[in-house]
Amino acid sequence: MTSISNSSCPVCASPTVDLYPGMYDDRYGYPGTFALKHCPGCGHRHIAASFTPEQLGNLYSDYYPRSAMSVDSYAPYTEAKGFTAWFNGERCSAFRWVPERVKVLDIGCGFCQTLGYHNNRGCESHGVEVDTNAKRVADKFGLNVKIGVFDAANYAADYFDYVTLDQVIEHVVDPHQMFTGIARVLKPGGTAIFSTPFSRSLPARIFGRRWINWHTPYHLQHFSRESFRLACEKAGLELVQTRTLTHSEWLGYQWMHTLSYPAIGEPSLFWTAHPDKSSHYRKPLVRLAMIAHRLKMDHVLTRLFDLFGRGDNILYFVRKPLAA
Repeated sequence: MTSISNSSCPVCASPTVDLYPGMYDDRYGYPGTFALKHCPGCGHRHIAASFTPEQLGNLYSDYYPRSAMSVDSYAPYTEAKGFTAWFNGERCSAFRWVPERVKVLDIGCGFCQTLGYHNNRGCESHGVEVDTNAKRVADKFGLNVKIGVFDAANYAADYFDYVTLDQVIEHVVDPHQMFTGIARVLKPGGTAIFSTPFSRSLPARIFGRRWINWHTPYHLQHFSRESFRLACEKAGLELVQTRTLTHSEWLGYQWMHTLSYPAIGEPSLFWTAHPDKSSHYRKPLVRLAMIAHRLKMDHVLTRLFDLFGRGDNILYFVRKPLAA
């Protein structure tokens, strides 16, 4: 049952309705509840919340688990080829589609493995990351990273051949500002590639409010194909291709997420170093889910979901038109 909401769609400005009220952080225990809104006009879904840059820094630096990652464990990503990579869905990330020897900006570069990957392929790579933990890696390995939210004014106009956002566009407060910023720094004829959760997937329909990728309040925007096309158009960009391509681990994570769903304000047994974690993994349903994953049943289902365009992860390929 949906209820009428005063909130307007951040993409098309149409009135929205409540899809799932009372959503909360079911991974790391960030406090508060949030309403997930749905736009009947363009199909966009969003969390009705707004964060300042300082609040975003606290949200990711203090609650996300990267602070526990060791700089000594850093290693660039390597190529993903062959049947095993296909079966695992390893080309689900935007950075995998960037060619060699180009200028590339990775917005939301995380722990900087993508920048090392691009550098090893002869690219001029730049990154931006709101999580201050990325600075530890950038400083040690001499990587070109700006800490903070993406600001197009920090880069020359019409400079990059490629801009990538892997699991990032769903986090932004103002989609229009992000798209117009990308349009500014991208060369005419250049390409932007996005990977983001797809809330029209079959798992999203099956698991409802416990779908793993609502990820409240970190995921603020959930695009439909139509709302993404419209957001591109408003920024002077052209959506040229979409496809669902999902890593096979995601479905295994979904089962574990569902079986360890926490109360509001509590960290998840699965997503955190919870003291009861070992006992949780001995429960019958949890063990059954682990066996099914080891037998590659999740992999087969994921490939089928993607085949029919109903997978959990969607790739958007966007072009900046050539100057008239």
